[in-house]
Amino acid sequence: MTDPTALQATLVDFALTELVRQHRDSFPPLWTSESWAKLLIWLALNCGCSSETAALEAFAAALGPALTRRLRRVYFERELNDLNLQLMADPAEQQVLALPLDPLASPGRPDLDQVALALQQVGLADRLVTDRDRWQALEGLWALPWAP
Repeated sequence: MTDPTALQATLVDFALTELVRQHRDSFPPLWTSESWAKLLIWLALNCGCSSETAALEAFAAALGPALTRRLRRVYFERELNDLNLQLMADPAEQQVLALPLDPLASPGRPDLDQVALALQQVGLADRLVTDRDRWQALEGLWALPWAP
């Protein structure tokens, strides 16, 4: 890839994604839409926007739906290499998904004890239904309902 515009776009995308990863644990309460909104406000303010509602809305509109979706996914996903697990925990969804990072390394659904350990490590255990009988086994993953 030698096109300067493509290189710049790739660099900006990489930098923005890394910025979200590095700061996603900085805005309590974690794993909430409120936390996501705080990150967006922080980004807007650091881009020179005022804290007025109209300016924040203009910033959100400037991001556009595709970039917003992608950043939100990065914000609410965690990869736990030591457990070979990926957690997808967007509070806008009805369930948290736990799936293997490398399905070839551990075929089938992840082990329930590993899933529980992963939830504990990332601070999700208290936000989900703890009754494992309510965890839904799907092909290759677990779907875990949010606690009421």
